[in-house]
Amino acid sequence: MPIILHIETTTDVCSIGISQNETLLALEEITQFSDHASKITLLIEACLQRANLSLQQLDAVAVSRGPGSYTSLRIGISTAKGICYALDKPLIAIDTLQALSLATYRLEKKEALYCSMIDARRMEVYAAIFEANNKVIQEADALKIEVNTFDKYFNNNQSIIFSGNGAEKCKVVLTSPLAQFSSVVCSAKHLIALALQAFENEQFADLAYFEPFYLKPPNITTPKKNGL
Repeated sequence: MPIILHIETTTDVCSIGISQNETLLALEEITQFSDHASKITLLIEACLQRANLSLQQLDAVAVSRGPGSYTSLRIGISTAKGICYALDKPLIAIDTLQALSLATYRLEKKEALYCSMIDARRMEVYAAIFEANNKVIQEADALKIEVNTFDKYFNNNQSIIFSGNGAEKCKVVLTSPLAQFSSVVCSAKHLIALALQAFENEQFADLAYFEPFYLKPPNITTPKKNGL
């Protein structure tokens, strides 16, 4: 019955969880935008205290690998790798969109397609589409959401349930009656099922080479000088 620390910092949510087998022992998260760098270690400490555990008792660390916010991803993954290096624990990398899709299916329990979305600013999202069994049918991509973006599915009379923090802003555009929207957003608790499966199969990330899955380069601008 492995004890796993879960770190989710893909979006504005900074979320930390601890599980034993499939049971969530503790969850600490800040759902409003915050400085992940200053909060993450405090949330980890609070989770450990609530679960009455120490870092040394962990069997592994699972982290959401993206796609998502460039800065937030680096904070979460750097923290996870630091703990694993210091304690010689295995690292488990979880696909953020797959975890969202599975959590959405477990809540909705409908035969439909599941499209998990991470906000990528303006009308862009990072999105992937899965069947109800969590099998991917459209790989993660950066999409500009327009009224006809998912017509190849809607025209085949396929319902899609959208979730994640990118889904809310798409409601005004995706007006097809086959489009449904779920309240599921990123949380460390959504990593548990996939992390346990990876642990049992010894599917661990290489600490030396593992990097966040950014999907596209960060939007970096050069600061203006003297108001020019």
